Amino acid sequence: MNSEQTAPQAIDEASDTQPQDSRFPIVGIAASAGGLEAFIELLTYLPIDTGMAFVLIQHLAPDHKSLLKEILERRTQMSVIEVIDGVVVEPNHVYVIAPNTKMILAQGRLRLAAREKVDGKYMPGDAFFTSLAAERGNKAIAVILSGGDGDGSATLTEIKAAGGVTFAQCEGTAKFDSMPNTAVATGNVDFIMPPQKIAEELAKLSLHPFIAQPPSAKLVKSQQSKEAMPRIFALLKSSAGVDFSNYKPTTLGRRIQRRMLLYKLVGLEDYAQYLQDNPVEVKALCAEILIHVTSFFREASAFQLLKEQVFPVISQNKSAKSPIRIWVAGCATGEEAYSIAICLLEFLGESTNYPLIQIFATDISEKAIEQARAGVYKESQMEDVSPERRDRFFIKLDGSYQVSKAVRELCIFARQDLNSDPPFSNLDLVSCRNVLIYFGEVLQKRVISIFHYSLNPTGFLMLGSSENTGQHSDLFALVDKKHKIYSKKITGNLPAFSFVTSTYLSSKVANPNYLKNSPVNNFDLQKETDSIILNRYAPVGVTIDRKMNVLQLRGETSFYLRLAPGEPSFNLFKMVREDLRVVLRAAVYQAQRQDRLVRKEGLQVEDGDRTKIVNLEVIPFTDTTSQERYYVVLFAEATGAINNLRQEGNAQKLEQSDLEQEVVGLRQELAMANQERAAAHEYLQAVIQEQERINQDLKVANEEILSSNEELQSTNEELETVKEEIQSTNEELNTTNDELRSRNLQLHDVNNDLTNKSWCDSLVSESR
Repeated sequence: MNSEQTAPQAIDEASDTQPQDSRFPIVGIAASAGGLEAFIELLTYLPIDTGMAFVLIQHLAPDHKSLLKEILERRTQMSVIEVIDGVVVEPNHVYVIAPNTKMILAQGRLRLAAREKVDGKYMPGDAFFTSLAAERGNKAIAVILSGGDGDGSATLTEIKAAGGVTFAQCEGTAKFDSMPNTAVATGNVDFIMPPQKIAEELAKLSLHPFIAQPPSAKLVKSQQSKEAMPRIFALLKSSAGVDFSNYKPTTLGRRIQRRMLLYKLVGLEDYAQYLQDNPVEVKALCAEILIHVTSFFREASAFQLLKEQVFPVISQNKSAKSPIRIWVAGCATGEEAYSIAICLLEFLGESTNYPLIQIFATDISEKAIEQARAGVYKESQMEDVSPERRDRFFIKLDGSYQVSKAVRELCIFARQDLNSDPPFSNLDLVSCRNVLIYFGEVLQKRVISIFHYSLNPTGFLMLGSSENTGQHSDLFALVDKKHKIYSKKITGNLPAFSFVTSTYLSSKVANPNYLKNSPVNNFDLQKETDSIILNRYAPVGVTIDRKMNVLQLRGETSFYLRLAPGEPSFNLFKMVREDLRVVLRAAVYQAQRQDRLVRKEGLQVEDGDRTKIVNLEVIPFTDTTSQERYYVVLFAEATGAINNLRQEGNAQKLEQSDLEQEVVGLRQELAMANQERAAAHEYLQAVIQEQERINQDLKVANEEILSSNEELQSTNEELETVKEEIQSTNEELNTTNDELRSRNLQLHDVNNDLTNKSWCDSLVSESR
């Protein structure tokens, strides 16, 4: 994997990595009640030479012989085959699922197995679409026709993530619209059409170079454009604030190719222009790059391993003051974070004295974070959640489930870009599963280094099954190879990285001795300083950082610098002589702004009974590793000095030469005063500019505070809504209570009537 490849190679890689048996596309068609009529209409308008294979997953009666093959043969000239286990899929053929079976695609063959229920329903469409996405990638096409359930909808995300195309029958033409409407509601359907239009669109797609084999010469030429991808990256960054240039080229190529296919575009530069002309498409592409494929308790054995080997370690010696801290990076729509929270609660048991738990779940997609905060999931998303867990940790809603409040309160969801935003710290566990596979090598290295920094000495890292720590294997020890769980190593050779936020400037280390002593920095500060000073004939000088902290002293600097009384400070302006402070401050600020050598000459410095003439220089230079700015300040004494002892006596007795010398001295002093005044003016200008920059930063910070305030207000509104719901429920309970009280009174009256009747009957009996 090489993230430094040129951008146009992205699409080439996406196509080259497809397996050999995926040279033609396969169209999976899920249908149920009313689907046969729709499929017949689709076949009627479908050319017989598209080069595609068509697989119909119809919900058939399990105990009746299917006549579907015979019915479809009358409607098309393509070969119609009822699937038997292991049949090889060929283009321009129609394959029909056998009754009472589940069918998947594996290595170019259709495999049959006994069907099984998912949440009490048979979902053969979902099973096939999952295998189709894995097998065919960008040559996978999913179509959902008329039907009375939600089969196929849950796995459309996998088709899109693989680079495939999705269709659904429009509501007006579907005899039963539950299946297509459920699919459309997921937001993962590319085309919503009647069967006739679906057939026409499939015919057009079959002619596109991304579908046809081999690709046309025009397509190959367009992929070699050297300007299109940088334009696309710039548009994405300006729209979403995310830099995708360090993502894997294959991933980006697959997503971009899919969007080009939808708009029938061939050249990459044509798509870049389309993005520039259509801002909505930029957002759509960004959302597609960030598409989320996740589920509850993905790889259940990994969560069991957390219970057995990780949770016992991280829960030791924990309390309210020392909480269990977990970070789920790339949490998508929240399933992973909630799964870890549920497993941790199960591990801690029924005790109410378990320690404080903090689970930070972050993702780059704001939409995904909003869904995760709500914690509401459809029944199709609950497939891997056991009935026991549903009863304990979820609340049943109308057609969906919501994570219980007790679990939701453990998880804090926030938007975060791993490429730019600062990480969390003092963590016991970091879970980042199936996120690194989308990153290029440079970004992978950075993220792994950040995880090492974030973890406690006894912390653990859990990655996806296809991920590893790469070149940073010296930072982590492997705990479990299958589930990619690592423990942190304590090492002196810490990786080099910096926290660069998406809004503010990089945060720097305040300790003036940090850069000099840090093992992280490979930049030889001593050598660089020696080189500069030797080039200037080794005058007296100091090296400072951008915060004016003195890092090194060269030569005898006691005449120019000394520690001020009180608390020791290595700030240059607190150490320098007062008569040099103004000029030096102006020179340093000028060197910062203009990034060039600044020289000040003829500065007068009092030395007892004499006045020395001093020249100073400020020379900026850069650490090529960390891009940190440093400055060398050099002091050099000019030849000659001014005698401050003036002879006493009457001025009239002074000789003419003495008067001229006095005039020259006064003129020099006046020139120095003017120079100092100019330096003070420069310094004030620099201070004003610095103040303006700080004001801009404060404005940005204020905007973020306002944004946070809006989120708090939104949360408050949600709480108000919950309060209203509780009040509504309370009113319903009061109404029910009134009804029960009324019934009780009625029963009491009836009971009195029965008692009175019995008493009357006894009187009548006695009178007889």
